Amino acid sequence: MRPGYDAAVERLAGSALFDLKGPRGAMADWAPALPALPEAANQRVESGGAMLCHVGPERWLLRAALDQEAAWQAALRPAQAPPDISIVKVSDTMVFFRVSGPDAGQVMAVGCPLDLHPSVFGEAAVSFTDYFGLRALVMRCEGGFEVWVEQSFGQMLADYLGLVLG
Repeated sequence: MRPGYDAAVERLAGSALFDLKGPRGAMADWAPALPALPEAANQRVESGGAMLCHVGPERWLLRAALDQEAAWQAALRPAQAPPDISIVKVSDTMVFFRVSGPDAGQVMAVGCPLDLHPSVFGEAAVSFTDYFGLRALVMRCEGGFEVWVEQSFGQMLADYLGLVLG
């Protein structure tokens, strides 16, 4: 019988979430209210209660408190964006989990092929990866990691993590 992991899993409250695509300069010019666009791919910046994740070539995810969704919608003006920019509210598409505790890295390693050691996957790191066979966004947070998956897979991931924690 294996000993349990010293870790906890928490499903987090919903967030305002926007998918942003387009050239860096055009995005910065169009939406000056955004936090500074991260310089490197697979990095994130946080400012004024918002988090901006650089998740691909010319692609970012903006996350903020759900009660700020309308303010961000007004600031980003997706319907008026120029043709080279796409801004889509995707708040209802993702569910967020926090895996925390001394063994959080071990719990993550059960389902994630990324090397999450702090020397490789630092404090500002964020990346899409496979997690228990699901497409997931993984990042460090205080005391562990956050994992984002599509809403429809939320219960499945909760079940998998429950099995790991036994």
